[in-house]
Amino acid sequence: MRKIGLIGGMSWTSTVRYYQIINEAIGKRLGGLHSAPMLIESLDFAEVAKAQTEEEWARTAEVLIGAAQRLETAGATALIICANSMHRVYDEVAAAVSVPILHIADAVGGKMKADGVKNAALIGTRNVMTERFYRQRLVSHGISLIPPDMKWAQEMDRIIYDELALGKATRASERTMKTIFTNIYQANVPAVVLACTELEMIVDVRANVLPIYDGTSLHALAAAEHILGE
Repeated sequence: MRKIGLIGGMSWTSTVRYYQIINEAIGKRLGGLHSAPMLIESLDFAEVAKAQTEEEWARTAEVLIGAAQRLETAGATALIICANSMHRVYDEVAAAVSVPILHIADAVGGKMKADGVKNAALIGTRNVMTERFYRQRLVSHGISLIPPDMKWAQEMDRIIYDELALGKATRASERTMKTIFTNIYQANVPAVVLACTELEMIVDVRANVLPIYDGTSLHALAAAEHILGE
């Protein structure tokens, strides 16, 4: 098995899920007592969580570059950034290391393309929903995305940063997500991309009104495939 490096801690709650999903996939594939060889660089999310200005994003890129370089030096053969929003600095981080970085939108887009899904709604933090860095990567896989609803984008930031990133999952936020998905379904949009690594805490991906493509799970499974050399 090949060793993979996780740039995590953004937030720690979602990094736990990455660790779990990857190890479950390895255990299912190989059986017995097998588990995944991984390196984890767990960052202090408070330093990078709400970067807004270009200067703040430049500092965030420096933090992630340092983490990526340390993981490469420690022997990682590939890396993943365990946060959708932090893929805004993906290009800068990828240019600073010689090992590949598996992009979360590629994992999602590849699965959607294989399933024949061509149109979807994108749900995540405000910057993921509204900026080009994630949307364009998904569009490159032939996925058309409906325009973001700014009211929901603002509410998603509150739920993610004030609750989920702190390990809090409330019934009120669960109801909000159900309302969002119902509205999307009623607009005849065929699928939803869950583009926040914490949203699985309040969304039942397997029991919903329409298909949900969970970036956390798909990204973690892509990491497991790399570990196995598949």
